[in-house]
Amino acid sequence: MFIKKVLLLSALITVSTPIFATQVFPFTLENCGIKQTFTAAPDRVVTLGQHETELLLALGLEKKIAATSVWFGALPDALKAQGKDLLKLADNSPSFEAVVAQKPDLVLAQYHWHVGPQGEVGTREQFASLGIKTWISPADCVGKSVTDSSNADGARSTPFSMEEIKREVSELATIFAVPQQGEKLNHALTQRIALAQKRAATPNRTPLKVVFWFSSTRLNGDPWVAGNYGAPGWISNTLGLKNIIDSHDEWPAVTWEHIAQAQPDIIVIADMARRLYPADDVAVKEAFLRSDPVTKNIPAVKNGHLIVVPAMSLNPSLRNVDAVEAISEQLATIQAKHE
Repeated sequence: MFIKKVLLLSALITVSTPIFATQVFPFTLENCGIKQTFTAAPDRVVTLGQHETELLLALGLEKKIAATSVWFGALPDALKAQGKDLLKLADNSPSFEAVVAQKPDLVLAQYHWHVGPQGEVGTREQFASLGIKTWISPADCVGKSVTDSSNADGARSTPFSMEEIKREVSELATIFAVPQQGEKLNHALTQRIALAQKRAATPNRTPLKVVFWFSSTRLNGDPWVAGNYGAPGWISNTLGLKNIIDSHDEWPAVTWEHIAQAQPDIIVIADMARRLYPADDVAVKEAFLRSDPVTKNIPAVKNGHLIVVPAMSLNPSLRNVDAVEAISEQLATIQAKHE
């Protein structure tokens, strides 16, 4: 009731946790340390990051997307129809000029490095000088320094939580004046997480140990595996697993000797379309694990407990719920074999 009263009494409001029954413009919203005033819902948006693209599609806002960029793989089946005609500026980072040429009134970035102080595409100040608003996913700011140029591979001071994604859903639903869609999406995410937890529940059993392998610069070099403060840490906690990598870094490089010594029961492997490194390929990852003298005797490898999920689902995004569902299904199968 308090929020509704504020909306009626003030023409200009500052939004902190926006889930409104009705939408009133103008309002001011703080995002990653910068306040911006919205006088109307944006009409043309360029997305820098697949998560932002998928979030807009999930809110039914495909007609607002002028162009997209920074892709890890294909859209999930549930969003393919809405996203089939999207204009893709680049698979990775587009140029500042390419983005501006689309005449957007808003640029949404999944990662701080795209529009932060050392913006790979451009800085927020550069876009603002042209009258273009910018947005960074709160998941890349909350619990992280906004001046950190390492972004998704940097350290977090507080663990990631799915509440950060739900907050973004609510805030973008407010910006685009579709609060009901935001509430519906968040409700669906909550229900899906609860069902996955129920599926994976194992009362009175020692938690299975897990490691999440994203990629590696060299196949036989130190792999990038998930620390316990990023999205995989939330996935592990949600499903009652124990992540063997105790690090605040989201994707630290760790030796296979250290991983083997920890004896993980499960290895979750990231699947992606890109091919910057040999270990981007799932088949290459699996072949290495089964043939390398250090890795082939790891319990997860010996028992065939290798779970493949999309790379997008291991970075903060809506897809984290997809990963929780996929892993919970595999866990149910694994646990059934041991009963």
